[in-house]
Amino acid sequence: MHGPPWVGWLLVLQCAAAGGYCLSRARTGTAAQRMEARGEALMGLGMAVMALPATAVAPPSWSPWLFVGVFGAAGLWALAHGHPHHVVGSAAMVYMALAMTAAPAAGPAGHAAHTGPAAPGGVPLLTGLLLGYYTLFVIAAGLRLAPAVSPAATGAAAGPATVVAPGGIGAVRRPEVLGACRLAMGIGMFAMLLTL
Repeated sequence: MHGPPWVGWLLVLQCAAAGGYCLSRARTGTAAQRMEARGEALMGLGMAVMALPATAVAPPSWSPWLFVGVFGAAGLWALAHGHPHHVVGSAAMVYMALAMTAAPAAGPAGHAAHTGPAAPGGVPLLTGLLLGYYTLFVIAAGLRLAPAVSPAATGAAAGPATVVAPGGIGAVRRPEVLGACRLAMGIGMFAMLLTL
């Protein structure tokens, strides 16, 4: 990804935290919930790795192809299991990985040359469509987080739902946290597409 290294590090922290939370969710719930949590964990952790600033960790030349393989397979799996948002997310990851292979090597100052059709940014129309999708996704996810009726107005106490993990350790599972993780990953994907 291009852009200031501090943006990359913020994306790494945000996506790793969301991916880690989703990975913790993959141990509890129904089979469908665990499967969805594994897909979201893969997306969040993959985004964290892809967002690593090249100035800190020089990615090997084969790393974009690894992303293409992993997220291509994840996209096909999501398509087969009827998860359209995961299909779009996997396609965006494959697209960004392919854009990384087309980007010219960075010069001595660490900036890539912006010449020819292989300049960073990918295909402007496709980047714009993905940015539009993630804009709408982030707005919708943010609206879903806003409570329709406050718990104080209904007089109900809204305590955290606790799920006991197989090891007997209680973990807090609130719908708001899951929604916030999805929102964070949507914002992260939007930012990664902007810095493409």
